[in-house]
Amino acid sequence: MENIHVGRTLAVLLLGAFISILNQTLINIALPHLMTAFNVSATTVQWLSTAYMLVNGVLIPITAFLIATFGTRSLFLAVMAFFTVGSVVCAITPGFGIMLIGRIIQAIGAGILMPLVMSVFLTVFPPEKRGAAMGTMGIAMIFAPAVGPTLAGWIVENYT
Repeated sequence: MENIHVGRTLAVLLLGAFISILNQTLINIALPHLMTAFNVSATTVQWLSTAYMLVNGVLIPITAFLIATFGTRSLFLAVMAFFTVGSVVCAITPGFGIMLIGRIIQAIGAGILMPLVMSVFLTVFPPEKRGAAMGTMGIAMIFAPAVGPTLAGWIVENYT
């Protein structure tokens, strides 16, 4: 029974990690369309990627402190809430500024999520199985950037 519970937990963590990494690569394909839609320059629209990566870079080092302060479960729920709220803000945005704010909110979730998932994997698996666990996590980390541009191209071509 415990293995099923651990399996479900790890599946949810991997899905969250997959979606957050996918989100980093999706935007790059859509940048030219966003330039047209928001009537902004290339240097301005690039801030959607730059701000996302900056927030990630700031939050990754402090994730250990956040895990110790809030615990893994509540932090994971908060992180997914940030990511979801940011996604909704981006989906209903009336202008570029609001979209940038949505991307920053998404990045708050994504920046904390990857170290959080690694921490949980290292906690759940005994030392002799950690290599396999990290390999499993690597699948999500490598598969998402591979799928992202193709998925983004399909979305941009078929939907407004």
